[in-house]
Parts: sequence; structure tokens; C-alpha cells
Amino acid sequence: MSRIKLSENFIKNTVKLALNEDLYPSGDITSDLIGNKKIIKAKLISNQDAVVAGLLFAKQAFLLIDKKIKFVIKKKDGSFVKKKSLIATIQGNARNILIAERVALNFLSHISGIATKTNKFVKLVGKNCKICCTRKTIPNLRVIQKYAVKLGGGFNHRFNLSDEFLIKDNHLSSSEIRLLVSSAIKNKKGKKITVEVDNLSQLKQIIGLKFDCILFDNMNNKNLRLGVKLAKKYYDTEASGNINLKTVKSIAATGVDRISIGSITHSAPAIDFKIEF
Repeated sequence: MSRIKLSENFIKNTVKLALNEDLYPSGDITSDLIGNKKIIKAKLISNQDAVVAGLLFAKQAFLLIDKKIKFVIKKKDGSFVKKKSLIATIQGNARNILIAERVALNFLSHISGIATKTNKFVKLVGKNCKICCTRKTIPNLRVIQKYAVKLGGGFNHRFNLSDEFLIKDNHLSSSEIRLLVSSAIKNKKGKKITVEVDNLSQLKQIIGLKFDCILFDNMNNKNLRLGVKLAKKYYDTEASGNINLKTVKSIAATGVDRISIGSITHSAPAIDFKIEF
């Protein structure tokens, strides 16, 4: 599984792109109406219970507009906050704070949304099962979204197609399963190999071959439990396929080592934050 680390340079460059999008071609024509000398102090507040995440992105949005703005963080990234909690204070030129406000909130709302949704799944499955994200991410935002999953207590699956072998049903439509797995083993070169199966018959065809993980896709809990029992001696086990907050606990109870969930990145609701002047 990939490890996501965010450098200051990466955060700065990412936020810079977002600010360019918001300010092209003529800047903030509304905030330009405000006098340039007015200094204010504002509060960043959460409008709902959440796992707060992405504060360094929010901070960078203000600093890139005006290095003199003081953005003081009151809650740690990855911490749970209650509705109406004070997340940070912002002090500086009023016009410049207004210019950066929406970009800062957009990053914070999106990253916190993923962390919060991930954390709900994590709490339901307990310590014996890992919640993982997938490659179902918004293009060009994968690093940020996988970072958010970690802040919510989840784990990162492979980052991209080069990270590990993942033999899925669409690969099997063009080749026989045992042949593909054997070929992956020959070309392993230190990479992990995960094989997706959607029935016990497929599992029995490859069990005993030397790879790393079995991914049970869209299997009912009865067959999933049997599959885990058969495979656990040889492989790590994973479940996937339309898993939600209502079903995840019973799936974890089958004994799988990890559960991968696309919705924690591709459709996590944004968290509502506000900047109060």
C-alpha cells in the first residue's frame, strides 16, 4: 500500500493552481472595492461535527495572497471537532482575506469530508479490519484525497497502476485466471499481487499459488465467510463492491483483513465551515 506524504512545496503548488483558477483573468473585482488598509480578525468555525483535515492547504491559500496574514490553527489535522468549534483564527488585511477565503474553505471542506466519511467506516469495523480507499478519485486530486483517507484513520490501497499487480474481472475476460496469476508471479519483481474473485470456484482454481492478497468482489456474506476461511492460511483477504455504512460491519465480521470502498473518495459530502468576521 502506498504511503502519502505531503511536502510544503506540493501544498503550495496545488493551492497556487486553485488560486489562479479563481483569480484569472482580472482578480477579485468585488474585494477590490474594499479599502486596502482595513485590518480584521476572523474566526474559522465548523458548522457540523467532523474530522477536520486540510488545514495546511487553507493556511497556504491565505499566505500565498498575503504573507502578513496570521493564520493560527486551533485544532490539529485529523482531530474530531464538534459543531461550532473554533478551528483557526485569521488576522490581516480584510481585502486579502476575502480573496483567499473561498479557495481555503474549498480545500478544507473537501479534505475534511473524505476524512470524516472514512472515520465513520473505521469506527464501525473496529481494529481488526482496515478500511482502504481505491483509485476512484477525482483526476489530479488523488494525492490529496488519499491523504484525507489517512487522516480519517483509513489506509491507502495502491496509488496507481505501477504500484502492484491487481488482476480484476476485466483482465480475466481476456485470459484464463490461473495463467494470468502465474504470469504475474513470474514478473513480480518485488511488487505485491492481488487477485480479484467473485465466486468460490475462481478462488479454488488459484489457491496455493504464491501471491499476496485475494480480493472478494460483490460476494454475499455467506460465501465471503467461506472464502476467507479457505484463503486466510495463504493470503491477506479483502472485500469490495458497493459497501456502505449499513453493510460494512457485517462484512468486517466475516474476518476479512481489509475492506476497500470507493465512495470515501469519489462521493464524500463536503463539511460545512464558515469564516466569521
